[in-house]
Amino acid sequence: MKKAAHQHAVLGGSPDEIEAAFYEALQSADIERMMACWANEDEIACIHPGGPRVIGAGAIRAAFEAVFAHSGAVSARPESIRRVDSLTSAVHHVLERVEVLTPDGLVHAFVLATNVYQKTPEGWRMVVHHASPGSQDEHHEIDPTPQVLH
Repeated sequence: MKKAAHQHAVLGGSPDEIEAAFYEALQSADIERMMACWANEDEIACIHPGGPRVIGAGAIRAAFEAVFAHSGAVSARPESIRRVDSLTSAVHHVLERVEVLTPDGLVHAFVLATNVYQKTPEGWRMVVHHASPGSQDEHHEIDPTPQVLH
């Protein structure tokens, strides 16, 4: 069953544009723009690093409102995006570089995220954001593809 349409439409017609709008909303703590990235489906899901699975637009809104109330804008920048796209769905595996202010100053943390998009009647929208803590070293993925130098 579908939820009521979001009041603020996200401009753009591709998963990449919705992803850019999602990260811009994080960086500006804009809850309306954030929620406009999500599909109007009951089963949309969000998992923050180390957190529970949050289901539905109302719960996802509340989770992001809590993040913004506690931390303000989240300085998360997507890097090393890998894509698996089809006509009606897209899966993006993302390394997020997050700036965190600590008592010792600004440090970079890494989060590994999977963002899933579906093509809906309203255009492309996010249906899943699943984030997990990343490692602090330089190797954030294992790629079994042999590297050949020519």
